[in-house]
Amino acid sequence: MKCIVIGGGMLGAATTYSLALAGADVTVIDAAHPGKATLAGAGIICPWATVRDQPEFYRLYAAGGAYYRRLIAELEAAGCSDTGYRQVGALIMGRDADALESARARLALRLPDAPEAGVLSEKTAAEAQALFPALGPDRPALHLSGGGRVEAATLCAALLARAADLGARRVTGTAGLTLDDAGRPQVTLEGATLPADRVIVAGGAWANEMLAPLGLAQQVRPQKGQIVHLRLAQDVTDWPVILPGTGYYMLTFADRRVVIGATREDDAGFDQRVTAAGNLEVLQAGLEFAPGLAGAEHIRTKVGTRPFTDGMVPMLGAVPGSQGLLIGNGLGAWGLTAGPLGGRLLAQAALGMATDLDLAAYAPTGL
Repeated sequence: MKCIVIGGGMLGAATTYSLALAGADVTVIDAAHPGKATLAGAGIICPWATVRDQPEFYRLYAAGGAYYRRLIAELEAAGCSDTGYRQVGALIMGRDADALESARARLALRLPDAPEAGVLSEKTAAEAQALFPALGPDRPALHLSGGGRVEAATLCAALLARAADLGARRVTGTAGLTLDDAGRPQVTLEGATLPADRVIVAGGAWANEMLAPLGLAQQVRPQKGQIVHLRLAQDVTDWPVILPGTGYYMLTFADRRVVIGATREDDAGFDQRVTAAGNLEVLQAGLEFAPGLAGAEHIRTKVGTRPFTDGMVPMLGAVPGSQGLLIGNGLGAWGLTAGPLGGRLLAQAALGMATDLDLAAYAPTGL
């Protein structure tokens, strides 16, 4: 089966990889938009700690976290030496004792169904600071051993490289969509029409531009996120990820980087500017819990554009009434966790296979 994937971010890359792994003839077309969420993001893989409990959202989010172990093992077995993923554990905190207790209660309900989340233990403030030395001295925490981190651009590149090994083709450019006389989607690129049995649109916040010529418009809006990258003098490779319970986060990488994120700007459109207010917001949020970062070197601030649906439930699956058109979108701030599994689910749906999760709740709507 000939498939075309539009969009080379995490969801599109994972779809391409899964299609190629299943033996499909697949081409991925990526417009390389500045501000693509995958290129800006550095993700925490710890879905079990989320405060969101909407059932459809959490089902996909938690399953995405569980799928990571399998995916990374597949890539490593195929010779991918750097996937960008590392299990380092997570420290889950709160502004006060009540917030920490609420987190403990949520985890107690979820962990029996999530063995991949690992072991939950309590850490005194001193024990938490020993694991993440930049923390303040008065921050007790819960430690979840299965928490991990991912350098999104690295994993995305590994997925596309492995897909290429399996025969997938990657093209850079801006794809267009039309319908033929039978109502089947056709992809155009630089004036040429590319035939396909299935077209999967995974274009993130930019997807409406592609769908508009078909008379379709997703209920997807852009959300701007500014993410601060700092550098410390010491080795931070194995520091756990930090979930303060405030909507922000911290994680570290082997090049002595500490990443603090992120703003959630719903009215900024596709603005890619780093702003003084954005930097201030993120740094204040980080330093509140980790004052030891005050002397860190500021390397850069990245800007990403996340795709959100109004109901914050992702869309995965075939467009109702279409002949071969599928959509994957709306993963929002959780795309780095749910994106790899989302790509697998889209590939399964495109190929007419049974899907690992029932996609009825995620069917594209409002088009």
